[in-house]
Amino acid sequence: MLVAVEGSHVRSQALAGSAPVTGNVAEDDVTATRLAASGKNHAEHVYAATSVAEKLGTLASVQHSDPHVIRLPRIMHLATDISGDLHAPATALAVAGVVHPSAAVCGTPTELAARVLAELEGFDRGRYAGPVGWLDADGDGEFAIALRCGQVSDDGRSIRLFAGGGIVAGSDPSEELAETARKFLPMYEALSPVDRP
Repeated sequence: MLVAVEGSHVRSQALAGSAPVTGNVAEDDVTATRLAASGKNHAEHVYAATSVAEKLGTLASVQHSDPHVIRLPRIMHLATDISGDLHAPATALAVAGVVHPSAAVCGTPTELAARVLAELEGFDRGRYAGPVGWLDADGDGEFAIALRCGQVSDDGRSIRLFAGGGIVAGSDPSEELAETARKFLPMYEALSPVDRP
């Protein structure tokens, strides 16, 4: 959740730092404990959460939770909930424009990281990692970041999928590649022509 605005209340949820979910409760409990204790994952998470809280803090009085683990069907993340009350009326789109891009999608410091990414990535991200959401007539709404997404080709015959990982000091390239592959799984499964029981 990049930002959600309802009246004067604003909230966000920073996710960074990941581990696989297997479906085996005992194994996943051990993995969650390791994720919560991981220095590398906490460093990655702090960059993301701090960037959101600081940018949101220019528009609102904010408070945030301690990092905690949330489990999704295929992956778990460190999460920090950030919320507050806007100093002045603002639409969800305007707030999203201030908060995006966060360190989770661009790095930090933002301007330098954006230049380095443009040079090193070698492709135009297009819609990848952009805000996606809705806005009502009152300006309330919710925007998420399109971190795991796809784009249908112009001829409608293929889909290009996007996912990525946060690279920080201590990142292991093979682990980051495996994490990115896990992030693709729900999209692969949703698009697969194979029937599942």
